[in-house]
Amino acid sequence: MPITIRFLLLLTIVAHFLGGCGGGGGGSTAAPAAPTASTPSGTPAQLTFDDLMTGTSTAPVDDAAFAMPAGASLPTHTFSGTLELFGETTSNGFQALKDDYRYNLSPGWQHLPKFRYQFVQSGNYLIPVAQGLLITGDLFWNIIIGPGRIWNQGSDRGMDRASFPFALVERNANCAHNGVMTFLFDGRTVSKVRYQVTQEICPYYKANMWGALTAAYTPETIANAEAIKAEHAAELTNRLPTKPLSALATDFPNSGIDLANLGALYDPSERTAYGLLINGTNYVSACATRYGFYPYCDDMRQTAFSATKSAFASVALMRLGQKYGKSVYELKIKDYVPETSASAGNWDDVTFNNTLDLATGNYFDSGYMIDDTLMTQFFMAESYAARMSAALAIPAKQPPGKLWVYQTADDFILARAMNNYLVQQQGSGADIFNMVRDEVYKPIRLSAGALTTLRTDNSPTGTPLGGYGLFWTLDDIAKIAMLLNNQHGAIGNSQVLNADMLADSMQQNPLDRGVLTTGYPTFNYNNGFWAKQITPAEFPQFSCSFWVPFMSGRGGVTIVMMPNGSTYYSLSDNEDYIWYSAAYESNKLKHMCP
Repeated sequence: MPITIRFLLLLTIVAHFLGGCGGGGGGSTAAPAAPTASTPSGTPAQLTFDDLMTGTSTAPVDDAAFAMPAGASLPTHTFSGTLELFGETTSNGFQALKDDYRYNLSPGWQHLPKFRYQFVQSGNYLIPVAQGLLITGDLFWNIIIGPGRIWNQGSDRGMDRASFPFALVERNANCAHNGVMTFLFDGRTVSKVRYQVTQEICPYYKANMWGALTAAYTPETIANAEAIKAEHAAELTNRLPTKPLSALATDFPNSGIDLANLGALYDPSERTAYGLLINGTNYVSACATRYGFYPYCDDMRQTAFSATKSAFASVALMRLGQKYGKSVYELKIKDYVPETSASAGNWDDVTFNNTLDLATGNYFDSGYMIDDTLMTQFFMAESYAARMSAALAIPAKQPPGKLWVYQTADDFILARAMNNYLVQQQGSGADIFNMVRDEVYKPIRLSAGALTTLRTDNSPTGTPLGGYGLFWTLDDIAKIAMLLNNQHGAIGNSQVLNADMLADSMQQNPLDRGVLTTGYPTFNYNNGFWAKQITPAEFPQFSCSFWVPFMSGRGGVTIVMMPNGSTYYSLSDNEDYIWYSAAYESNKLKHMCP
């Protein structure tokens, strides 16, 4: 690999996680709540037949041009086969908006990876055969493709029109750059494919991309087409009831809720979406882009960043505790990660639970979030061996369980230890992420695109990274929060997560508040979850004291699970972590205090 390209790849990996996450912050000062989207004057609301057949793309247009219009007719043709694009490296436009790590020294960041994927059609839905994170082999980009739509709008000279969402995913990193594609087809041939990328959750790299690419359609019979269609239909059926955020005012007419206060102190230009889950209904905003609103908000891939520590690493240990008993938490890392024998640290007495608490006693600097900034080699490493070596290069400073030091490397070590324990229990084919996928995520009916994670070696079979790497939708976020905050770790009549460990994580056990965090002395961290105690002395809006657990990820990924059963979430990449004002508003709908 050329040195320049490798250097840029390494910067990608480092940039992904430096800075961590955390905190609540913010008062009740109102600010515009809805994500905002800019639409350049004069851009078309629709792409014409000629635009798609012979036109060129000189700039992004309003994302509404990629949406199925109201009143569109059912398609007259059937799409089943492979869509392939040509000229990805030459027929493209690009505009860098933020480039903290000088990615654009390489043109590889400025265009799509090779695109050749299969789709099936069910009614007016276009469904990719493979969903979730797809490894492309490209030096820069992997991809996630979501389900789209097919329709006939009567102005395309007998052809049908299709569009679908996709996300470019930085190799070995958790940033997702969301885009849309559209084209015409008649059952045998396709027009050019128009695409644009106009949004991302990525604090350090922002760019617009667009193009009109020559394409080919190869009709094929897809062997498992009926199963794919059935799974997609089930996914649509099983989504939570969803309403716009504005419906809160009508559904809770005497509450006095201030909808603007749900977004207080956030920069609306940097926030993609947010919502409030309450009484089983997901009240959501639109998904903002720089060119209008995203036409596939329900299927937009949001990045989890460090919320993965809660939603995957912690959930995995709770699942192991339910399956094999709570003694799993006290297993020693050294017995399941043999590389610790050559570690610079001391892992002799470090337990699975210590590691999930980020309190191993091994660290460089106990200052708030400093260690992650010192872990360049860890984030640079792509292979398992190099990543584990870097993770274990941290020296011992004190006994485990005493001091919280934020280290993403701990979650990687824990993921490997849990995986090796599971192999010991189930055999060589066991995989810790696949266990969570099959025994937790699928049963709570997460979307097909949420059932993969980042792994080592840029491979679908590598070791899960543990501390980051999930990609989810607004519905997925709400369902995970419901499992933790409302269903108490049970799915139907089956308890899938250990109830005691979950209660500790949700701050329902006054004897286990976790570890006090450094830098934010009024925050605690327990089993991969942050927590804040709300007191009348600090927050006079409330008449009692209570704890609020939350998940947090870099950039501004915030998922707050409140004791009144509601969950507030916000997806931003401006390092905004503000949720106190949302708690005030949720309290109006259902009181936190007796």
